[in-house]
Amino acid sequence: MFDSVEAASQGLGAAGYLPSREIATSVFLADRLEKPLLVEGPAGVGKTELAIAFARASGRELIRLQCYEGLDEAKALYEWEYAKQLLYTQLLKDRIGAAVAGATTMAEAVDRISAEGNVFFSERFLSPRPVLQAIRSPRPSLLLVDEVDKADPELEAFLLEILSDWAVTVPELGTLRAAVVPRVVLTSNASRELSDALRRRCLHLHVGFPTQERELAVVRAKVPQASEALARQVVAAAARLRAMDLRKAPSIAETIDWARALLVLGAGALDARSLADTLDVVLKHQADAEHVRSRAAEVLG
Repeated sequence: MFDSVEAASQGLGAAGYLPSREIATSVFLADRLEKPLLVEGPAGVGKTELAIAFARASGRELIRLQCYEGLDEAKALYEWEYAKQLLYTQLLKDRIGAAVAGATTMAEAVDRISAEGNVFFSERFLSPRPVLQAIRSPRPSLLLVDEVDKADPELEAFLLEILSDWAVTVPELGTLRAAVVPRVVLTSNASRELSDALRRRCLHLHVGFPTQERELAVVRAKVPQASEALARQVVAAAARLRAMDLRKAPSIAETIDWARALLVLGAGALDARSLADTLDVVLKHQADAEHVRSRAAEVLG
């Protein structure tokens, strides 16, 4: 547990993430208050990386639930290993036969099998998914619910119960409660509006594209071989690209890739030729690349 906002900032920095004061404060409060942290912002601003750094900085095991359309409760919580149950049934068929021997009716045979308990619905055959893994973890963990906005609203309702009680009910086993309350980070690209009920249960943090100075610090840390001049040129050009009407603005990760690509090509500076050679590294749609090529001088400043 972090002792202060400064400790959270230092921990995230040591884990490879350079936070703003606002980000460090949100992580500190989420940790101390044991509240889920909902991180929203455009794609590529480091939301997932923040959760990974949070886990590392706090010494927690990272458990990730990647959301997508059609993700249901079973895939998020648990599933029964039906193939394993069937295999055990085949292996134990003689024992099952002995248990029902002498039964005069089907009902009596079923009663005898029921008396043995839920042999095939025990923890031996339970396959926990990320949510149940986080709840049952004997050591501190962090559950990352990544891109929750891509999941169906029904999954939100399921998550609300988990985030409120830190317990889940498995009908065959009863209620399973968290021995160690996990930390939770939910990320969203705002592709759809999340429910007010989910928002009420979370601390909220909006992460946008960083200032040029903060992005420059990130590039210096991730690409230390780049000269100061080249790093500044790349960061400034990325900021100009984000100001244009593009289908997808370059992310921080793409700025880093851009600086690395220029180094590999031996470019000491970002000029018209190196821009043309590496534009596809930073822009992922052909229409965006064609649009920018006609405005190369503007990008170079």
